Amino acid sequence: MMDLKVILVVVCLCSLAITLTDAGIPKCCIRTSKIHPAWLKKAQRWREQSDSGVCDIEALVVYVKGRGKPFCLHPKMRRFLEKRKVPYDGKY
Repeated sequence: MMDLKVILVVVCLCSLAITLTDAGIPKCCIRTSKIHPAWLKKAQRWREQSDSGVCDIEALVVYVKGRGKPFCLHPKMRRFLEKRKVPYDGKY
């Protein structure tokens, strides 16, 4: 009976550690989409998603003011974001 309690505590602690860190499931774009230019005017920052890591496709992850979830755009949109001087937020 004691062994079951110890195992349960260890499982709970591991679950808590995974939940509180970025060691959980990575947030990857699974496809790119087209968005209305008005949304791009509200872009606050962007970052690159590489296909060489845990994610399967190359994409630009664009964070837009007033929208909780980022947009996943085709890498060709990089020039548009750079032209608009949207801040680059690194690579992951």
